[in-house]
Amino acid sequence: MSGSPQTIPSAADAPPRQRRVARVLLADSELASRLTLKSILSAAGYAVDGAATAAEAVARLDCHEYQLVLADLRSESHEAGHRLLAYARQKEFHPATALIASDMSETGLESLEYDRDERVVSISDENVSSLLALAAELISQRADRRIRRAHSG
Repeated sequence: MSGSPQTIPSAADAPPRQRRVARVLLADSELASRLTLKSILSAAGYAVDGAATAAEAVARLDCHEYQLVLADLRSESHEAGHRLLAYARQKEFHPATALIASDMSETGLESLEYDRDERVVSISDENVSSLLALAAELISQRADRRIRRAHSG
């Protein structure tokens, strides 16, 4: 058995994989909440950018395309999250959007005033899987809308 030894190609020799991950913008003024949610979403495979203010989130929306934008219901002002999501929905890439509330139960959400068409997600230790399921659902619905628009236009 003579001849040169056979080499096994390494991962570095392989062509780079074109892996697309959904990009999420998370706007939350509370550092601890923002970092926790960012960690959870990142661990689930999403590319997550965080923003501490609505102005920072708007700047990110002007520079990058996102499939999902999450805004804290109780951010800088009562309207900041709503305005941010309205701005996001006007972008050419039409991201899915939802408000998040990290400090209240679902029943507490019922007493708040917000546009009933807006998705509001209560975030707590008990419903991390619900957050991930909702993120996947919103991104999937966005993709379905884009496909329908492409085929009808």
